[in-house]
Amino acid sequence: MTAFNFHSRRSAVMARRGMVATSHPLAAQAGLRALMQGGTAADAAVAAAAVLNVVESASTGIGGDCFALYYDAKTGQVSALNGSGRAPEALSVDWLAAQGVHGAIPDRSPHAVTVPGAARGWEDLLKRHGRMTLRETLADAIHYAEEGFPVSPVYAAAWRQPRVQELLANSRHAEEYRVAPRAGQVVRLPALGRTFRAVAEGGADAFYHGSIADAIIATLQELGGVMTHADLQAHTSTWGEPISLDYRGYQVLEHPPNGQGLAALIALNILSGYALSDYAEDSPDKAHLMVEAMRCGFAEARYHVADPAHYAAPIDFLLSARYAEQRRAQIQPRAAMQPPNYGAPDRSSDTVYLCAVDGEGNACSFINSLYMGFGSGIVAQGTGVFLQNRGANFVLDPDHPNALKGGKRPYHTIIPGMILQDGAFYATFGVMGGFMQPQGHIQVVNALIDDQLDPQQALDRPRWCLEAGTPDSVLALEEGLPVPTMAALAAYGHRVRPVSGLDRALFGCGQIITRDEAGVLTGGSDPRKDGLAVGF
Repeated sequence: MTAFNFHSRRSAVMARRGMVATSHPLAAQAGLRALMQGGTAADAAVAAAAVLNVVESASTGIGGDCFALYYDAKTGQVSALNGSGRAPEALSVDWLAAQGVHGAIPDRSPHAVTVPGAARGWEDLLKRHGRMTLRETLADAIHYAEEGFPVSPVYAAAWRQPRVQELLANSRHAEEYRVAPRAGQVVRLPALGRTFRAVAEGGADAFYHGSIADAIIATLQELGGVMTHADLQAHTSTWGEPISLDYRGYQVLEHPPNGQGLAALIALNILSGYALSDYAEDSPDKAHLMVEAMRCGFAEARYHVADPAHYAAPIDFLLSARYAEQRRAQIQPRAAMQPPNYGAPDRSSDTVYLCAVDGEGNACSFINSLYMGFGSGIVAQGTGVFLQNRGANFVLDPDHPNALKGGKRPYHTIIPGMILQDGAFYATFGVMGGFMQPQGHIQVVNALIDDQLDPQQALDRPRWCLEAGTPDSVLALEEGLPVPTMAALAAYGHRVRPVSGLDRALFGCGQIITRDEAGVLTGGSDPRKDGLAVGF
């Protein structure tokens, strides 16, 4: 299998009137078409996200959640859309214990399914920042679902993996997805097409009420789940403000908890005390500092990131200069630290990422996810909709901030990113891939700001990844990093694992668009997937 043996020779894409970057060409073109029809960056994002549900059904879908950051060029303000769903009201730690579930919620069970937030999130983004309707933005997704699309090479390779085939073979109501296609084979998803047509005609309410809702509830309850129609009908998106950090004169913005963007900002705050631009690109000493900062970020995020309606994370403390100094004092040159614990304030924290920028300067950083590949593995009967398994990230310790509770949102790995310079939009960026995401963010920010690379160069770099997203994780090192660098990191005490081939999917997939003072848009798309940046 050669799908991941890439050596990028891409140039960055440049344009002025609008740009979209996604992990699939058909989705990028759907977003671009929305821009060319007079739509905003929000319209382009929803059009692209819907197509990705069809052409990358393992990674994303209307049965999952979405987060977005949106820069409004007229006001200069950035708003944060939380399109994530909540646990069923009847689900609790005690109820699961009575069913014999202890320690963790099983990943592929009905109990891991939280209310899908994407449909309402798409509609709410369009209502606040778009010019187009759901009917208009879903047109391309409906076409590809009903008429078919040729499967792209990377997605075909992932679909044919034995573990994926085993999951789909045992997935109830997943008939449309069980036969693994070869690259270039045309696949049709008529049930998913019918779902999109219903939402196009009836809006998000058609998803949370009526026959689609009936199918979701009936399917989950026949498997032992406790979600009800009332849970679906009560769902709402929420709008808020991003959290941010000044990093070398740039303002790096992340979505607030329950997303894990806090982990990236904590790491960047620690790294701001080091002159990273003085190090060579493949320096093991530079990688060591970044990994150690990320360990600290994960230590905090795995404790403090939870539903903000139930727990107020001490964000000001965690992003303070004093806290960063304390963490830097724990980092030793050329010696991996003992896994750090989370800090406490004084009494006086498989997915698709896409981005779009329109000709007026509005920008959307957008991420949509089912969490694991094909989510819970459960398809709502007759809908073609895989249901996410975000609830697997709840903690079953009732005293933990992220403890499972009915009506509560879980810790989320998905995080859209954005960068401002002197208050003006500079970049929209993201790297999908579970706990890789904040790690990808700090590596991309380092490339863009410290090393002044263009978006494509930033995404072409080989990456590292703390695999489990915990402070004590094994450090995966991507093929392309020099062997002496890997050896040095091992000598420093990191538990390293070189990674190549299909396993390189571990390092995620990113998209970046920047805008300069002359209004020139520069885009890059990750060579680890099938996508591209397109502009006009």
